Amino acid sequence: MTQLTHPTSSPSRPHPAGPDATQHAIVIRQLTKHFRRRDGSTVPAIDGADLHIESGEFVVLLGPSGCGKTTLLRSVAGLETPDSGSIAVGGVTVFDGEAGIDVGPERRELSMVFQSYALWPHMTAAQNVRYPLENQRGPRQSRSQMNERVTEALTAVGIGDLGGQYPNQLSGGQQQRVALARALVNNSTVVLFDEPLSNVDAKVRETLRVELLAMQRRLGFTALFVTHDQAEAMELATRIAVLDRGQVQQFGTPDEIYARPATEYVAKFIGNTNELPGTRVAGGYETPVGLVRTPEDAGEQATVLFRPEHARLSTEQPATASALPGRVVAVLFMGTHTEFLVRSGETRMRIWVSGRSTDFAEGDEIWVGLQEQDVMVFASHPGQSARPEDDAR
Repeated sequence: MTQLTHPTSSPSRPHPAGPDATQHAIVIRQLTKHFRRRDGSTVPAIDGADLHIESGEFVVLLGPSGCGKTTLLRSVAGLETPDSGSIAVGGVTVFDGEAGIDVGPERRELSMVFQSYALWPHMTAAQNVRYPLENQRGPRQSRSQMNERVTEALTAVGIGDLGGQYPNQLSGGQQQRVALARALVNNSTVVLFDEPLSNVDAKVRETLRVELLAMQRRLGFTALFVTHDQAEAMELATRIAVLDRGQVQQFGTPDEIYARPATEYVAKFIGNTNELPGTRVAGGYETPVGLVRTPEDAGEQATVLFRPEHARLSTEQPATASALPGRVVAVLFMGTHTEFLVRSGETRMRIWVSGRSTDFAEGDEIWVGLQEQDVMVFASHPGQSARPEDDAR
């Protein structure tokens, strides 16, 4: 397969960033952005965000609707103007609120793949991909050079034979590949992705994830990718930034985010959890289903969490750190695992067993066993208000 290559150096640009920023593809420091509501009040879409993204990383901005991930991505692209803070791309400051720097999107030397793909309907796939080359700053390439680059880009994304097709003649997956080829054709070393896989069906989405990741590894560009899909984030990312109400709650590898969440919000947003209110006692926390031993003390009142796959079911009381009694009320075969719904008093727990399991049936009295290291505990904040509905994007 023909491979696109990236230049070893880029043309000089104004506003060189400090020495720390030059070691990273993207550096975001204390970025803030507020939107004004119709009633005149303001809401923070980005609230003091800090991210240092290394060259060649695949970083995913993950969170629910309204958490600020799209606004953060658009700020890096230059499509939103933050209120304060700074952004450096490739060692060059492209935004600094205090210094009054705001480099236009066309001068930030990055590319973007939009959710809607943003393809020109009156242009063929090849013409769409060639468009950035025809409109780039600096010396213009010859038509033969541009055609060669377009062919390389289309071939690299696996649609080298579809250059003559118009967007309405292409499937959603093929349109996505055209958009990606257009982003890569001018040798951008940083590519931004705004939920580019959300418009294709689940099976195609899985295929495109694998292809996108392989392509990113092969070509070596830095990717900043927005999604609300946890599985997508876990599969693609070298590191994940979990956002909530404009703030980066945690920035780490998928394993760190899943196994060692920094906050209760991250623990409950990533993956599935069983949640129990707890009151501190000697050795752990007393919950509605019994004593749960925890690896740390989170205060007098806490939320105790554990993941469905970390518990073990048995008919006899287990010798684990925690043993919780219950009764099986439902058995659901999910393909990769069997889910047992276990009720203890007014509390319902979800327990997963790998593959198809017929060891327990509805109505069975059982025990749920937990090891101390598999339990997460976070201080409770009863007075904390619920997440407000706001205009953050």
